[in-house]
Amino acid sequence: MRTIFSFVLTLIFVASANLAQAVQPFSGLPANSQVELFTIHGSNTIGAALAPALVESYLVAKGASAVETISAGTENEHWIIGRLPETDTDIRVSIAAHGSGTGFKSLATGEAQIAAASRPAKTKEVQALQSLTDLTSAQSEHIIGIDGLAVIVHPENPISGLNVSQIAEIFAGKYRDWAELGGNAGKINLYARDDKSGTWDSFKRMILGKEYKLDDQALRFESNDELSDRVSADPQGIGFVGLPSVRNAKLLAVADGNAKALLPHKLTVATEDYALARRLYFYTDDEPNNSYVKEFLSYVLQQKGQSIVADTGFISQNVKAVVPEFYAELPQDFKQITDSAKRLTVNFRFKEGSAKLDNRALQDIERLVGYLNAADGREVVLIGFGDQKKSEKRSRLLSKLRAMAVRRELVRNGIYPKSSVGYGEFLPVASNNRSEGRQKNRRVEVWVRDNQG
Repeated sequence: MRTIFSFVLTLIFVASANLAQAVQPFSGLPANSQVELFTIHGSNTIGAALAPALVESYLVAKGASAVETISAGTENEHWIIGRLPETDTDIRVSIAAHGSGTGFKSLATGEAQIAAASRPAKTKEVQALQSLTDLTSAQSEHIIGIDGLAVIVHPENPISGLNVSQIAEIFAGKYRDWAELGGNAGKINLYARDDKSGTWDSFKRMILGKEYKLDDQALRFESNDELSDRVSADPQGIGFVGLPSVRNAKLLAVADGNAKALLPHKLTVATEDYALARRLYFYTDDEPNNSYVKEFLSYVLQQKGQSIVADTGFISQNVKAVVPEFYAELPQDFKQITDSAKRLTVNFRFKEGSAKLDNRALQDIERLVGYLNAADGREVVLIGFGDQKKSEKRSRLLSKLRAMAVRRELVRNGIYPKSSVGYGEFLPVASNNRSEGRQKNRRVEVWVRDNQG
């Protein structure tokens, strides 16, 4: 166990150093010239609005003027341009948003220095780029925000929620009429993203799995916004998009297995408790030669960059305290330790049988420490949960150990939680019948309240 924690601490120091870098003003660029700083290829979910907004903010922070996003002349391709008037230097960043898969291909060929993806790199992509970098490393995989894959219907559809199995069977064509699901009678019309889309890959992984195949009658779209507009104009339509693209459609609550159906919002998506929460990524060489790429990534991960993530409609990783939705079935002792407390928008998750933090958790440790230092005097409560084990006692023990693992990292930084408890398999947020669901249930929640003296 000590070996695991020593390794984790080393990575935390690396992540902290990366987050601490400051943006420096432009200098040394040739006068009376045009300079392309770097290129981003990949996800339409990221490239449509989020990536341009991040780049615009970054260029302004570096002292550029007249910064704007313009079309590059091809659908879903943009240039973010700016000017350094003192040297008559024009600067540019290029973005091509044709799907997550295209980003990895461009990173491999050198056409792009950043691959934007709305899903984690696939095994075949990791293997294809292994001569360049390890895409699974904390130095190459950068989690830039959290999105909720939104299942949407027409605003007048009476259905308010579905479970993962129902959604899978709808898109596989097992249900053909809304009346079969308790809605108004009428043929179900399917709207789905195209095969190059990370949104489609996420939907396929989280909903369809290996058991179901998308029905041939589904209409396919490259753009999230266009798909959403079509669903909101079709009383019998159903589709899925990234959370910022819900627009005028109706959002459905989603349940996984026996877990409570949840709507995607700031708390449920930030903590990844929502069944269809997903991470958004920038992938790079682990040691990029381009200094602007390094600086831009640091800017994106810091508070200002994360505020842009939130402003664009996604969920930032900046830590906030939220009054949670409480469940009637909560045990009395749980209610007591969370009485008058707020839940923070951060969860720590772990691999099976391990107290090793993942790449997001390494960054979240620093964010949590910063938040708690700024909120001096607040009591901290860590609550661990787990998946099903052979016995409830073992599940409780593992969840307690994981809460203590997070506590150890906070104590290292001078923060002493009031209590660390484990509730085992109680209150699952996902199905324990799937490995991904079990991983979601292995979590540590962080709660705070004003010091009671």
